[in-house]
Amino acid sequence: MGRRWGFLIGFLVAVGLLGSGHGEQQPPETAAQRCFCQVSGYLDDCTCDVETIDKFNNYRLFPRLQKLLESDYFRYYKVNLKRPCPFWNDISQCGRRDCAVKPCHSDEVPDGIKSASYKYSEEANSLIEECEQAERLGAVDESLSEETQKAVLQWTKHDDSSDNFCEVDDIQSPDAEYVDLLLNPERYTGYKGPDAWKIWNVIYEENCFKYNTFYSWLEGLCVEKRAFYRLISGLHASINVHLSARYLLQDTWLEKKWGHNITEFQQRFDGILTEGEGPRRLKNLYFLYLIELRALSKVVPFFERPDFQLFTGNKDQDAENKMLLLEILHEIKSFPLHFDENSFFAGNKKEANKLKEDFRLHFRNISRIMDCVGCLKCRLWGKLQTQGLGTALKILFSEKLIANMPESGPSYEFHLTRQEIVSLFNAFGRISTSVKELENFRNLLQNIH
Repeated sequence: MGRRWGFLIGFLVAVGLLGSGHGEQQPPETAAQRCFCQVSGYLDDCTCDVETIDKFNNYRLFPRLQKLLESDYFRYYKVNLKRPCPFWNDISQCGRRDCAVKPCHSDEVPDGIKSASYKYSEEANSLIEECEQAERLGAVDESLSEETQKAVLQWTKHDDSSDNFCEVDDIQSPDAEYVDLLLNPERYTGYKGPDAWKIWNVIYEENCFKYNTFYSWLEGLCVEKRAFYRLISGLHASINVHLSARYLLQDTWLEKKWGHNITEFQQRFDGILTEGEGPRRLKNLYFLYLIELRALSKVVPFFERPDFQLFTGNKDQDAENKMLLLEILHEIKSFPLHFDENSFFAGNKKEANKLKEDFRLHFRNISRIMDCVGCLKCRLWGKLQTQGLGTALKILFSEKLIANMPESGPSYEFHLTRQEIVSLFNAFGRISTSVKELENFRNLLQNIH
């Protein structure tokens, strides 16, 4: 009897083990699973999920956005790559040819972009030029019209105001040059090692965050500080995706071949190789996407005003590009799961104001760190993307000013310069590209163990 019961119990245990999967060898994880293990479902501090973003970006937004960024208005960006590093002197300049930036000759840039009148429209040209001339003289000339005097004071107020999250280049400087972004694409340059790590270490330490931070500690922070960290981490991740997607695979005297380097991607994002950090960084990239997407949805009224043009001097092309711009913005506005920025700075008013100011000053310092990057092409894209993110933050914190804008004519309380507009859309274009590239890498890594 006892032997029969023993046999029966052993049989049932064996069946139970087989049914539950114990005793079977589990298939090994794919490289895609190790990199994307956290890149699914809902995002922290958000009501949106990754799958919704992928579908919206890759199939509805990305193609039209790329077309817009290839237009003359958005491809030419004025930048000063000769500004000295404000934090240390021993910058090791990258001597590799892929680190170099080729600036534009004067005759390559459309006249409408080079003129000082690009801020609003042809109708506003004379007023804006008077204002800027008076500003350069450093005083409000009483001989100017009352309207122009008011505009000068408002522009000065704006330049000195606390709504700017970036320390921007003086585009009137003789060292500032136009760069064609399409001819100087963001891709792998070979700039790495201690100098590159120093930049990112300083960026993270600027905000009291360490590179390999404890996420349990991070979750204990207020939503604003968590958001700040995630924005910087997301930007870092996005840049690393670009470098892995446009990697120099072959360099011969006949040709250069650029493409996806899955080994490089794994080194930066594999959960095992990065001790769990890589997948979190990719998740933060999606958080950054939502923040910039929300800013674009909020600033629609600025671009909808009849006086606003994407002014290059080519009337037909400018009109077509404005139509495309508005199509993209209305598509963005229709996104069903926007980030709720009202959760930012919603507590005690005094504490909230201090936190907002700290937020702004920290980000301004990060924009200054970009002048310390030794690779000129990396510096170019770093400056552009930090200015773009800074512009997005400026928009999010200017909701009332945007709501009170006049329907026509220059907007004095809230306005965006061409530099801000170009950086805003190109920065978002970079993040949009990253999200699209993640789909490509997921497919490439699917059968790799």
